[in-house]
Amino acid sequence: MIEYDHEPVRGLPGDLPKGEAVLWQGAPDWRVFLRTALYSRWITGYFALLALWSVLSGSVGGALASVIAAIVTLGLLAGFAVLVARTSVYTITNRRIVLRIGVALNKCINLPLHLIGSAELRGHANGFGDIALHLSGRHGLGYAMLWPHARPWKLSAVQPMLRALPNADAVAKLLADACNALVPNVKEEPRTSTVNRPATGLEEAHA
Repeated sequence: MIEYDHEPVRGLPGDLPKGEAVLWQGAPDWRVFLRTALYSRWITGYFALLALWSVLSGSVGGALASVIAAIVTLGLLAGFAVLVARTSVYTITNRRIVLRIGVALNKCINLPLHLIGSAELRGHANGFGDIALHLSGRHGLGYAMLWPHARPWKLSAVQPMLRALPNADAVAKLLADACNALVPNVKEEPRTSTVNRPATGLEEAHA
């Protein structure tokens, strides 16, 4: 038996209730996650500067040590990114978003669509992107519980994030349609940068 073999439906903690259907499932791309969530390019640049400084200072040993440290650090980060990609499943149904996350301690986080005030799409190269979810009302989610599936620096107003998604524009439109379907007789065209749901008595979330 391997981890997650007990799941009745992949990425979900239990069988779907009557009337609920899976609209989309996906996971982070580890290469994009490494670059955008773990800031591998910044880390590479930092060690490159250290190595350059060592060379200019006449310390070949220091430069070599910086290169070795860079290789080890980036290797560890890449390994973590691969594990995140393998253990994470994002699910959108017609009623909720489910984040099955956690490398060491796995957990499933249910986010009912009616709690999503809005969602912000941040695009990356080649059609990849992140979708940050602005939640309305109290939700009890902590930054440490969600990391790295949380919007950076939003410590007090935590925003769950679907990270490093392929075809992010299509996922954002699907999410917009699912949220709008909860509000009959109201039509709203999804925008490129955001996915908004008309207000239904819930306080609208802001970035």
